[in-house]
Amino acid sequence: MAKAMEGEWMFHLRLLSQSTRDSTYVNDPANDVTLIQSVNKLYEICKAENSEDLVARIYPQINKLFQRCIASMPNSRSSAGLLLLAILQFFLDYGETTLHDADASIRTFFRSCLSRLEKTFLKLLPGMMSPTSFLPLFPALIDLPTLVLALERLGQGSGSLVGNNAASVQKSQTPENLLQLMDEAYTGSTIVDRGGDSGDENIGSRDDVEALFLDLLKDENDGLTERHWTSPHMAALLQAAMGSTQSERIKQAFKMAPRLLEVYFRIALRDVNDSLICALIPIIMARNSTLIPDKTFSFEIQKRLLEFMLSAFQRSPHFIALLKKPIMDRIGEAYDSPAKTELALQLCWAIGEHGGGGISHKDAARELFESLELLLYENLSSSRLALNHDIASNYEGVILKKSGQARFLCFVVTAIAKLATYHRELIPRARVCLAKVARSRYVLDKTVWMHARDYLGLMNEPAICLSILGPSSGSHHCPATVRWSEGGTKAVAHIPFYLLGEKDGPPFHDYSLSDIVGKT
Repeated sequence: MAKAMEGEWMFHLRLLSQSTRDSTYVNDPANDVTLIQSVNKLYEICKAENSEDLVARIYPQINKLFQRCIASMPNSRSSAGLLLLAILQFFLDYGETTLHDADASIRTFFRSCLSRLEKTFLKLLPGMMSPTSFLPLFPALIDLPTLVLALERLGQGSGSLVGNNAASVQKSQTPENLLQLMDEAYTGSTIVDRGGDSGDENIGSRDDVEALFLDLLKDENDGLTERHWTSPHMAALLQAAMGSTQSERIKQAFKMAPRLLEVYFRIALRDVNDSLICALIPIIMARNSTLIPDKTFSFEIQKRLLEFMLSAFQRSPHFIALLKKPIMDRIGEAYDSPAKTELALQLCWAIGEHGGGGISHKDAARELFESLELLLYENLSSSRLALNHDIASNYEGVILKKSGQARFLCFVVTAIAKLATYHRELIPRARVCLAKVARSRYVLDKTVWMHARDYLGLMNEPAICLSILGPSSGSHHCPATVRWSEGGTKAVAHIPFYLLGEKDGPPFHDYSLSDIVGKT
């Protein structure tokens, strides 16, 4: 070693040794900005001299510094990420010389260091959102766990992930073959033709999963497309791909994705224009029931999806009129799955709450009314058939079906009544529709026909009906209507007493609205 280089070597080695002993850096080595310079310089000298003796002399200090960095991270205010990366590079290059297990250090780094980067990434997420990236970013966020699963599957070298031409590549870990595998995953150039006669139904199902992974691994992909979920076995196959025990990466992805999505939606409501949000809502409705099959993850994601959708409708009610076709398509799928049922309930609520888009969208409101009316008549007909044919052979199944149907039809009946309250020209048709439901007390659940009966009663009192079923916000200064925001000061002798828990007879005292709606 040259004399000048030897002096530089001794200086940096002494600085590194001092930092591992000095009490001022024991709790937070990241405070010393010169450490990363010393580690990098010592690493460069070891590379230049190609001396195992030098590596052996520096290794104990490097290892102590790594351990102290990891130990101090929970209480550290400074980021030691760059310092740890420099140390990891040394471990990777000289692990065999020093008999150091670099894999263990890398796992420690990912668990201890990168988990802290989530908050930083949450701050960076707004910078990733632009008019061109807003829509593609949404599926990328909710598909984060699926992407992690695809990458793990690729890294393990198990499964095909590519077509038959790559069969010889699957179990080989040579750099050339890995590059070939990545190239096929990137370009999607060799995907198995699922249209052929293989004689095995499971082969086509497995290929659906592989095609899903391929789309996620393509750089130009805009997220998980809905076409992959046309396979009825997709959820079960993804569950099988995850296995009985989830990896740490999958667990972290399950935790991060809902939080990232929450930030995404908050920024969307604050900064994004109406046209992009309106374009996002049909995607949300489609993806609400197409998520990787994890119960907690699905609940957290679906909760945020529905909350954002309702917030968007609250901010821009005219979206309901613009999106009436996809909205009614989703309501028609209400009985397909629990997730689709919940989406249909929220959509029915939004239609009624916002009058099908508002007073100015009468044509759209009429079309939505007609669709809900037809849906209600279809359910009346199917309920009579079920009552006549199935109750003897499958009594428990009929009861369970009627319970779910009752909740859904209550939302439909309420939406019909609210639409008629917003748009008075629909009242005659609403009366006929609700009367048919009210007369079906031996066919439908009690709660449904009671709702219909109560709404018919309200429609006999237009002002009260507008107070109960009309807009919850905005100005409606019709005579005798109730302003609910002033509930603590108004008398309510004119409100029918069946609203007070079906109390009959003359009142013994005057009630205030706070007795009905509670104090705010």
